[in-house]
Amino acid sequence: MVLMAGLSLSAEEYDLQAIYEQIDDAIDHSPEYVADYERQIEDKRLQYVKATAPEEKYQLAFQLYESYKSFMNDSALYYIDEAEQWAVRLNQPERVGNCRVLRAFQCSTVGYYSEALTFLKSVNKNQLDSVGLRNYYMTQMHVYGELGYYSKILSMQSGYYQNRSLYRDSLFAIASHDSPDYYMNRIYQLQEQNRMAEAREICDKWLRQVTPESRDYAIVCYYRWMSSETPEEKQYWLAQSALSDIRHAVMDQASLLQLAEILNNEGHLERSYKYIRFTWDCNNRFNTRMRSWQITPILNVIENNYQKAVDHNTKVLWTSVVVVSVLALLLLGVLLFLHRRNRQLDAARQALKTSNDELEGANRMLATQTEELSTLNTQLSALNAQLSESNQVKEEYIGRFMSLCSQYIDKLDDYRKMVNKKMKNKELEELYRLSKSSELKERELDELLQNFDSVFLHLYPNFVDEFNALLQPELRFQKKDDNRLVTEIRIFALIRLGIEDSSKIAEFLHYSVNTIYNYRARIKNGALDNRESFERRVKMLGRVQ
Repeated sequence: MVLMAGLSLSAEEYDLQAIYEQIDDAIDHSPEYVADYERQIEDKRLQYVKATAPEEKYQLAFQLYESYKSFMNDSALYYIDEAEQWAVRLNQPERVGNCRVLRAFQCSTVGYYSEALTFLKSVNKNQLDSVGLRNYYMTQMHVYGELGYYSKILSMQSGYYQNRSLYRDSLFAIASHDSPDYYMNRIYQLQEQNRMAEAREICDKWLRQVTPESRDYAIVCYYRWMSSETPEEKQYWLAQSALSDIRHAVMDQASLLQLAEILNNEGHLERSYKYIRFTWDCNNRFNTRMRSWQITPILNVIENNYQKAVDHNTKVLWTSVVVVSVLALLLLGVLLFLHRRNRQLDAARQALKTSNDELEGANRMLATQTEELSTLNTQLSALNAQLSESNQVKEEYIGRFMSLCSQYIDKLDDYRKMVNKKMKNKELEELYRLSKSSELKERELDELLQNFDSVFLHLYPNFVDEFNALLQPELRFQKKDDNRLVTEIRIFALIRLGIEDSSKIAEFLHYSVNTIYNYRARIKNGALDNRESFERRVKMLGRVQ
């Protein structure tokens, strides 16, 4: 059921992060997988030592070769040689030939092409049984395919590939079309012909015949990677192959090597470095010069990129510490300044109240005086009301601003502690990710706007309704239930508070000046009356509650 679900995934549903975490966990537990596999091999080796019958010796030696062929190259070559010697004693030429063929394949896997061809020449093809003949064609194909891939002489390369094609045709003539040997080479042939859809179809058919717990699952996934379409799909199947190899203690790590290079190109330096180092350690156990040649240049590139990233993250970290410290000092200075200004505002408010009381007393005594004095008194009263309203608005916003400043100091200190902790734990990639993300800025901006909306609607609860009354019906705004303002109303709320400069409004709302101009023009064009006096009427809306 798990396998069938994997075949039906779309490109958007590949959970690459989850499988990378599984690979990380498998690498951490790799010593346990290796120790368990070595115990299994040791049990077979002890059986081989105790066995006396030639047939039993042959069978156990061949099983040990099978166990070692992707685990330890030298031991695999040793036990296939042992199996051949016992086949000679049993006078079974078909087994002798098959052992030589498999020894040649093992040599070609690790780059011993000359030795592989020598072993193949010593094989009498006519003495091989059906299994040996199939292995013979497979080995010839592999040797000439490898020689063609690494040859720099075009004429020789063409000859190698021609020989490979001939042996592949011979293999297809005798192999069952439902066998892994046929699947593997037919998929490779289709990929060379750029017939990827057919190659994927055969891969999926092959996948349905194996289970994720089998050692062959890694091979099938590797070929599925080669025929995949999207980058996400390719990484998914390559990661599945690498995960299966690690869990089965495979030391010839081709899939993880490819995956490390892909992750390095995508900038996942810490994980790619971990994978390439693990691949290098596995290769040292397997002991193949071919894989060493492949790993070394990739390892050098990944190590250089990783070191550069570490140096960069260290610089960013120290820069962040300095910036946080400077911001903390600036906020402290702002708080002291606001505290002093608030005291001055209180004194001015008290003086204004005293003056207002005196003016009202004088107004009562001079009620019978000239109409001009009465008009002047009315104007002064209106001015006083506006000033009182302004004071109340300032008091409300200053109180809220001081609260926000205090909260930001706490947040900065928490951020400083988090940075310090991650530096101590050397979690540099996480710090790098956090420093690249704009999530913190967006969250704090949203909180700032939410506080502005809350305070403004507290001061002017009828503003939205009165603002809508100035607009044509089809352009009116619906009032939100969560005490939030839409951007257009928020712009005119700032105008109501006396902030008319579009550049200052744009700076506060984090929009471009052109965007603010467009919003203002669109709303004024939808006014019921004269658009030129629209903003003046907006400034007169509402009364502080």
